Amino acid sequence: MRLAVPAFLLLAACTTTAATEQSDARDRARMTRALAGLVPGEPLRCIRRDQFNEIRTFDGTILYVAGRGRMWRNDVVGHCEGLRRGDILVSKTFGGQYCDGDIIQTRSPMGGVLSGSCSLGKFTPYTRDKGR
Repeated sequence: MRLAVPAFLLLAACTTTAATEQSDARDRARMTRALAGLVPGEPLRCIRRDQFNEIRTFDGTILYVAGRGRMWRNDVVGHCEGLRRGDILVSKTFGGQYCDGDIIQTRSPMGGVLSGSCSLGKFTPYTRDKGR
């Protein structure tokens, strides 16, 4: 027995997939621009909270920015849906640092509704290439 799938459902699925692929491509391009000219170092377990002054979020990745020539990339474990949308990050850390395994949540800026939860991975430092 074959089931007929209405054409509008197929079209909606294709449109959603195309929009997601475009969003993913934009995210990758933004992150590539942010890391351009920087060289990755050995991953670290923790970073101090006072080492950075900006956080940039992408789908599955957080950049902790200390300035134009220094940042840490963290590829989260699990999936925080709100990272892509730029929702508010709420971290559950102990002490004055962020460490791999710490739990973070994303919350909608409108009403603070939980939009995702995941844990931090290792922190890969990126610094300006001294040879440039």
